[in-house]
Amino acid sequence: MTDSVEQMFEKSGAVLKGHFLLASGRHSPVYWEKFQVLQHPEYTEQLCGMITDHFREQDIQVVAGPTTGGIILAYEVARQLGVRGIFAEKEESEGRAFRRGFHIDPGERVLIVDDVFTRGGSIRDTIDAVDKLQGNIVGIGVLVDRSTEKIDFGIPFFSCHRTDVITYPPEKCPLCARGIPLVKPGSSKPK
Repeated sequence: MTDSVEQMFEKSGAVLKGHFLLASGRHSPVYWEKFQVLQHPEYTEQLCGMITDHFREQDIQVVAGPTTGGIILAYEVARQLGVRGIFAEKEESEGRAFRRGFHIDPGERVLIVDDVFTRGGSIRDTIDAVDKLQGNIVGIGVLVDRSTEKIDFGIPFFSCHRTDVITYPPEKCPLCARGIPLVKPGSSKPK
């Protein structure tokens, strides 16, 4: 690999600095805009290759990701493994579900992939969707782990890159206190 994960994100303009409202509802001075890196097939192939290499010996039968970034990642990891790639969509009420004729057979070995991991909401929802279909989740792979608290899903977890980025609850955000304008990047509605 010619570039490190952080270099790929930086070269593609994916590491943004400012005052951001994250999908989790927390505030942060740094935002990892995964679609800036995922628009480059060579970076996507390299990043997904890291996940693929980590889980290659796990006899994966299907790769599942949450919409939206997980669609690209599930496809590319599945392509590299030679298996199916599917995605779980948000439900109107809450959670996620597999639609569009996607299925997981009971006991089928599933790898869950996602882009940027902060609090694990989309991964948790995808786990629930796989569990409803009685799939056997054998691992979770993400591009960037930016979590501030250890979250244990009881499933082997791999990240291509780990970064320590400070996040704040809105009521304790020093960026808000300094009057720095809050920007809501991405497409997810904050919680």
